[in-house]
Amino acid sequence: MMNQYRYRFLILITIVFISGYSQGMLLPLLSILLEEAGVSSSMNGLNASALYIGILFASPFIEKPVRKYGYKPATSFGLVLVAISITLIPIWQAFWFWFILRVIVGIGDNLLHFATQLWITTSTPKEKRGRNIAIYGSSFGLGFAAGPLSTRLVDLSIYLPFLLASGLALLTWGLLIRIRNEFPDSIDTGSDRVLIKYWNVLKIGWAALLPSFGYGFLEASLHGNFPVYALRIGLDVNAVSILLPSFVVGSLVFQMPLGILSDKYGRKNVLLISIFCGWLCLSGAIFTTSLSMLFILLFISGMTVGSLFSLSITYLADLLPTDLLPTGNILAGIFFGVGSILGPFLGGMFIDLLEKGSIFYVISGMLIVLFLGIALHTTTQQNEPRYSTNL
Repeated sequence: MMNQYRYRFLILITIVFISGYSQGMLLPLLSILLEEAGVSSSMNGLNASALYIGILFASPFIEKPVRKYGYKPATSFGLVLVAISITLIPIWQAFWFWFILRVIVGIGDNLLHFATQLWITTSTPKEKRGRNIAIYGSSFGLGFAAGPLSTRLVDLSIYLPFLLASGLALLTWGLLIRIRNEFPDSIDTGSDRVLIKYWNVLKIGWAALLPSFGYGFLEASLHGNFPVYALRIGLDVNAVSILLPSFVVGSLVFQMPLGILSDKYGRKNVLLISIFCGWLCLSGAIFTTSLSMLFILLFISGMTVGSLFSLSITYLADLLPTDLLPTGNILAGIFFGVGSILGPFLGGMFIDLLEKGSIFYVISGMLIVLFLGIALHTTTQQNEPRYSTNL
């Protein structure tokens, strides 16, 4: 039983790695290609938002099929959607064609993330939940860090990075065969009951959903807008391929420690300290165009706010009863999607309006709002469980 559990966990985090790699490759690569084609930064940001429009569009519809068919088929179908869509992208280089395919990638990503997150969350003991979700987040982050590095493969062939990403997705799809399918807890999913569940999750866990919004905003802004911003302040594509992974690598360095610290000291406390430190670093990026300084600031900010989504999921799991966790994960995906759509769009507008520091004004302002919202949530400590020091 333990071997099967460990094998399943390994496969699930491998799937998440491939998802992170695909997103980390698509966002900067397509942004650079659209910038070189003369597309405006605001329209470029809109195209980057397409992936998250797909995530948002799919969110209300994924709970019922996962409950009906189980985690494994949902994850498999999501992987296939991602693989096919990425394979088709280089065939026709057109703005709206890419937009539609990115929407489909978002749908597939949301489906596989919902299934894998819920599978891990519900099968992990509470005292180890922060650690396991941190591993999950680290796996996604590692893939996200590797993704931008593949932008250099375009010099060899425009098809190469896309075929590599889709091939890895199909490979992990094959590994799912040995995993036994499981199902979430059964619950009535009538329309009235669904609305009540959504309201209850928002009432109990709205503060835990804010970091999901913040992470989506931050991730999509950096990977969708920063390549354009960097090119306009005089940096080149090679600099972008170094700077973007610095943020993700920073998140990998501290993802596990933050998960363990949140198990011990509480999610709210760790979230507030992390957001404040991240705000300091990203506000500092407003005042520099130095490659080395940007690398340091992005690396440290990754260490502090690069774990917002995994902390959001574990915080939500602490606050909600088990039967509301699927709905909570859906709302986390919706909040993530809304943040991811607003981030590149607002970032693109600020790049058009300003030059130096443009996207970092937007990100810093968002982090202030996030900090205040979580700090003002007065019922959090009453709902959080007591934390075990036996890790």
